Amino acid sequence: MIKRQQRINKIKMLLYIFPVLFCISSVTFTAQAAKEYLSPVALVADNEGKTLYVAEATAKQVVVFDIGSSKVTKTFSLPYQPNGLALAPDGSRLYVTGGAYNGRIHVVNLKTGKVGGALPAGHTPVGPVVSSDGKTLYVCNRFNNNVSVIDLVSKKELARIPVQREPVAAALTADNKLLFIANHLPAGTADGDYTAAVVSILNTETKKIVKTIELPNGSTSVQDICIAPDGRDAYITHILARYQLPTTQLERGWMNTNALSIVDIQKRKLLNTVLLDDVDLGAAIPWDVECTDDGKYICITHASTHEVSVIDRAKLHDKLASVAKGVKVSDVSLSPDDVPNDLSFLVGLRRRLKLTGNGPRGLAVIGTKLYVAEYFTDSLGVVEIDPEKPPRAQSVSLGARKALTKVRKGEMLFNDASLCFQNWQSCASCHPGGARVDALNWDLLNDGVGNPKNTKSLLLAHKTPPATITGVRPDAETAVRAGIRHIQFAVRPEEDAAAIDEYLKSLKPVQSPYLVKGKLSSEARQGRRVFNKAGCVSCHTSPLYTDLNKYNLGLGKDRDENQSFDTPTLIEAWRTAPYLYDGRAKTIKEVLTKHNPNDKHGKTSTLTDKQINSLAEFILSL
Repeated sequence: MIKRQQRINKIKMLLYIFPVLFCISSVTFTAQAAKEYLSPVALVADNEGKTLYVAEATAKQVVVFDIGSSKVTKTFSLPYQPNGLALAPDGSRLYVTGGAYNGRIHVVNLKTGKVGGALPAGHTPVGPVVSSDGKTLYVCNRFNNNVSVIDLVSKKELARIPVQREPVAAALTADNKLLFIANHLPAGTADGDYTAAVVSILNTETKKIVKTIELPNGSTSVQDICIAPDGRDAYITHILARYQLPTTQLERGWMNTNALSIVDIQKRKLLNTVLLDDVDLGAAIPWDVECTDDGKYICITHASTHEVSVIDRAKLHDKLASVAKGVKVSDVSLSPDDVPNDLSFLVGLRRRLKLTGNGPRGLAVIGTKLYVAEYFTDSLGVVEIDPEKPPRAQSVSLGARKALTKVRKGEMLFNDASLCFQNWQSCASCHPGGARVDALNWDLLNDGVGNPKNTKSLLLAHKTPPATITGVRPDAETAVRAGIRHIQFAVRPEEDAAAIDEYLKSLKPVQSPYLVKGKLSSEARQGRRVFNKAGCVSCHTSPLYTDLNKYNLGLGKDRDENQSFDTPTLIEAWRTAPYLYDGRAKTIKEVLTKHNPNDKHGKTSTLTDKQINSLAEFILSL
């Protein structure tokens, strides 16, 4: 009986690890080992559909891929990690965004093969879009929370338009009058009844935001946006989190579902949101979205389940129109309000096509074929979407393969939903952007039920024990393994958890957008003095800006009344809003004033407004 159970356990283990191994082994690589990973993340096709330009992040280069020969024919080296590409309408120039604090936009002259000087950019520029006349470039400055408008004739920045939070993608209407901007994370507090990311609409003539469209409650980790060829609709990929429920199970998308939101461009309003998952199989982390040139299909990559969704666009809109008229279109959807909760809505409208590479991100559509940037296997995925033909997915190597280090394996596993029961989510579902935050509160059950906590960034987690906001886990190692068991609902080999540990340990802080040329501003320097004067330094000691202890500061409410909370590191506090254990503080300034009873969280009640502003500036500069 014991031997029989051991054999069963071995079979279960193989079933768990098979998807990951398959994704790695199915890619054809050259025998020679590479010195660096490539990490293809974005791609764009030329106007003839004969050439692909591929941004390879960790290799710091853009390569030219000839579709006919399936070979890389040219490489453009860059001084930074590229993350976005846009092709001039006449095909003569390629605009490449990338870098972090000192972000760059380089212009590649495709006729001469030369990389030109950098155009102005903000912090982590991404999502470049060129106007149809080729005269204007729009770029999302992710961590400045704004969008640059650049005149390509004079090569000057005309304006920076503020948006809500972390713009990561944009799409321009055919008449160039409206720019739709996808904001990655929710802004504001997290302890209310509604928390969601938004789409900002920019009037390109007035250079003002004319409308902000709120996505459904729980919308976070927005990745991409595209506009259909007929200009009727915009499509946005994102996670639709069920954060108001305790994390007791995963079935039927109990924690995270994966969604496509549709915006009616003429009415400038949200038409509806459909789920990309099946009833018993998640489609974790929808990433890039594109329409075929004829507008017949909507195509979406799923970064954590290594597949693409192909949706019949006409049938989708017909079904949405029917339910809007009160027609019962499924067992769940009796009205438009039911659609975002209907895991069967896309049945008969969508095909899920498995890829053979790992970590699909960027997407290009050429005719009836999809070309996909497969991040973790350094490959280009190719799949046929014509329903009359077999998909025949394959992965084409973009270069020699580098051996999988423990850090790289950990990063891959962190982003892989095949670890999770029914593939509903990966670790990155709640910790997007490189193991950071989703800006939501979750009731994880590790310290009781009915007391949700705000998602913590995992940056420096292994250096700042204990883990979790209430310090329930003694260290990050324990928390990683508990997360696999109780959030992924999985049993994994110890080596997987150890690899994830190594990945998290490898994370480096991103330089704050509040710094001036990499240094503290004069106001932040004044704030550093206030930081010491107010006693903040006694608990938030450098270099990690935490003393690794827990304190009861009188902040606990309801079931957390009289609770002691872990002192968090202040490193990268600028990107971890909202603040406090339940996300009740929208800004650091609110932490220091509105939510500091009896000066237990630093002696701030006697500080002037100027001192408070300086103190906040210093904290946000760390």
